[in-house]
Amino acid sequence: MILPTNDRLFPGVGLRPTHYPFLEDESSQIRVKWFEAISENYMDSEGRPFQMLSKIRRDFPVALHGVSMNLASTDGLNPHYLKRLKLLVDRISPMIVSDHLCWTGINPSNIHDLLPFPLTKESLDVVLKNVDQAQTALQRQILIENPSTYMSFKQSEYSEWDFLLEIVRRSGARLLLDINNIYVSAKNVGIDPWRYLQAIPSDLVGQVHLAGHSNQGEFLFDTHSTHVHSEVWKMFAQFMQQNQEIPFMVEWDEDIPEFKIVEDEVFKGVEIIQQATEIKQEVADGTGALLTTELSS
Repeated sequence: MILPTNDRLFPGVGLRPTHYPFLEDESSQIRVKWFEAISENYMDSEGRPFQMLSKIRRDFPVALHGVSMNLASTDGLNPHYLKRLKLLVDRISPMIVSDHLCWTGINPSNIHDLLPFPLTKESLDVVLKNVDQAQTALQRQILIENPSTYMSFKQSEYSEWDFLLEIVRRSGARLLLDINNIYVSAKNVGIDPWRYLQAIPSDLVGQVHLAGHSNQGEFLFDTHSTHVHSEVWKMFAQFMQQNQEIPFMVEWDEDIPEFKIVEDEVFKGVEIIQQATEIKQEVADGTGALLTTELSS
């Protein structure tokens, strides 16, 4: 059963095998408006995963989110991978196709990790060429996600946000803005996450990710294994005031709880947007406190 929610807001959730039994039960009550599926999990599949994806697609919009496109590859993108992704895109007709700003190995090998690279003019040319290859092969716009990082390169000539903005403005792609990744990366490399967030125009963003991270003492680790951090929620509230209609979702990939708990976490985002809107109006009327103070919990 699909339950109604705020018409203007567009909350979603990741499609995970752990939740298949709940989603297959016709009596289950579902409040989210869309699902995001990991592209590689449904390529070349005719078994239960694809059957589940097809069932969800009959009732909901679906986004395809990849982890193997390898946008920073100096060898270009793997044409076999793009062909398989195109077949899945044609079968599902997703609302969004996305992948990460990273490299995943030297073709044809894939080490299944999202690795960083120096943000230089040379790297920018490589990524732009690869984005063009992907969009031409898929015959559609893609979204590019900012990664979680644990180091920076002395060779870098751009900030991460300037590098991303150059890509989307010159390629016609858009951003998948992961606000948890902004926070994790900024804390790990010693920059201000709010400065990063404020540099991103909302009109270049086609989707927002949220997730929980783990504090390892010397660094933050993007584990997708817990609830969204309070500071990330504050940043989310600030950003979504620019454009409340951007699709957003929570990723939860480790220690995955029951579907309702993940869905409740997504709807915390709905409540925060609504609260932020009310506070913004109160501030405009001269009756409210600062947003970051009100959203401290």
